[in-house]
Amino acid sequence: MKTSVLFKLNYESLAHVVVNQGGTSSGKTYAIEQVLFALACEQAKQVITVVGQDIPNLKAGAMRDAQNIVGESTGLQAAIKSFNKSDRIYEFHNGSIIEFKSYDNAQDAKSGKRDYLFINEANGISWDIYTELALRTRKRVYLDYNPNAAFWVHDQLLGQTGVQLLISDHRHNPFLDEHTRQKIESLRESDPERWKVYARGLTGKITGLVLTNWLLCDSIPTDAKKLACGLDFGFSNDETGLIEVYQQNGELWVNELLYQTGLTNNDISKCMNELSISKNTDIIADSAEPKSIEDLRRLGWRITGAKKGPDSIKNSIDILRRYRINVTRNSINLRRELGRYQWKMDTTGRPLNVPTDSWNHLIDPLRYVALNKLQIHNSSTTRTRMPYKPAETFVGDAAGMI
Repeated sequence: MKTSVLFKLNYESLAHVVVNQGGTSSGKTYAIEQVLFALACEQAKQVITVVGQDIPNLKAGAMRDAQNIVGESTGLQAAIKSFNKSDRIYEFHNGSIIEFKSYDNAQDAKSGKRDYLFINEANGISWDIYTELALRTRKRVYLDYNPNAAFWVHDQLLGQTGVQLLISDHRHNPFLDEHTRQKIESLRESDPERWKVYARGLTGKITGLVLTNWLLCDSIPTDAKKLACGLDFGFSNDETGLIEVYQQNGELWVNELLYQTGLTNNDISKCMNELSISKNTDIIADSAEPKSIEDLRRLGWRITGAKKGPDSIKNSIDILRRYRINVTRNSINLRRELGRYQWKMDTTGRPLNVPTDSWNHLIDPLRYVALNKLQIHNSSTTRTRMPYKPAETFVGDAAGMI
């Protein structure tokens, strides 16, 4: 078989979950299926499942690629015993099978076990279905998708142990014709956001986000100064959110500590003890909850309310937008909120200068720390706003071309 660098990287990966995030025509689906055929030939009695959001999508994409791969390889043709078109199953002489399936819901996905799993266009599959399928996969899971916007892969998988991320674009596909390459690159002038997604395989953003000046980091620098913890109270429907905020060299470093419903004030105190938060740490909390603040103060915590006032939401956002904000990799819920915290829109779709009151149970505590601990710097000390750029692993030499 003629293969690309994507085949090599997927074939040689030792990760349990291999995430292929890529632009259009990067060849990621084709490369992964070549890997699956190779594994089916090399290892006897393997069960390999290719999953799509529905059968029409599978037939138009992954199954068509599979037919092309088989058609171009006499070795594969010799290794395959039969292809059941109605059941969509390739059976090999050594007892391995490759099956193409879709699942209506998580309960449906509980049926069957496998050695290898490939979820094609993973952003069309729910997290619940993925979880059930992955739990029943013994060896390795492959995923691919176009990154139009962040979804459960970004929220739940990236940054976790045993997960490898490969980012590719059309430049990694040596078999693509020049006309298609030029068509993809032409998006740069007409639609820069789509160009970023489809020509460079980078994660797209929801429009109208309030805070875009953040990046992923692995950990808090050891010499960073701790400003405070921020606390937002919740209970039944809203999560209690707790973060710690540090500062170093004019940048902020933020780490998620707690994100949970159903916590009483005593529970919050117990959680903070378990997190080894010092009783000398300043905690800035929602001043609209004076009783809860007093409860925690009587339990020995150094806690005060945020300095709210007219335009405090806008002012705190203005302060935060003047810093580069480094968010730790394990702050999964904070990352999710930052990717969804938007400005309200008027009837014409224009953003208003007021954020929506949602996706903010960790962002509000960050604002509280900004109100109490940070001052608006003058222009000589402010940092340049930087767009969010996830800690992504680019494929091959094309990374240097981005």
